[in-house]
Amino acid sequence: MSARERASGALVSARERASGALVNARERASEVAAQVRDPEMPMLTLADLGVLRAVDVERKPDGGEIVVASITPTYTGCPAMATMRDDLVHRLNDAGFPRVEVRVVLDPPWSSDWISERGRSALHEAGLSAPGPARRAAGPVVLTLGPVRRALACPRCGSAATRLISEFGATACKALYTCTDCLEPFEHVKEI
Repeated sequence: MSARERASGALVSARERASGALVNARERASEVAAQVRDPEMPMLTLADLGVLRAVDVERKPDGGEIVVASITPTYTGCPAMATMRDDLVHRLNDAGFPRVEVRVVLDPPWSSDWISERGRSALHEAGLSAPGPARRAAGPVVLTLGPVRRALACPRCGSAATRLISEFGATACKALYTCTDCLEPFEHVKEI
């Protein structure tokens, strides 16, 4: 084998190692980011909520690596976005990733349909009613000022005999209901 062939083989091997290192770093960073909890509903991770879109590791021109986490707000003006960003940066820094960038992705917009089955179970276990399927509208969305009709069940006793108390619970993405059978109040995560 000539010196040129050995050098070419070493270059390919170095590229393969660098590529493999990026894949390993991406996998580790993804695992860490997927465990970050939602600040408003801590029974859910950002992955379970469907807010964490992607985690990637990019190589910068200076040779360093940066973790890029992409998140989507549950709705416009969600006050938890800054906390989500900070929590992602801190957790990734603590896991050995010194350079982290969090990008906000707005398209496509988040939908409550993105909540994982594990997330829906965690909501139920915490006494919250998980959202049903989000409504899909073709064309303009009609604005209604009356209460939204939802088919839901009490997360405590399972009864469908529920009554809306307030369209807004502890956060704007939840509504407050009461069960007319067991008389317990509960929050429902809205369909968006």
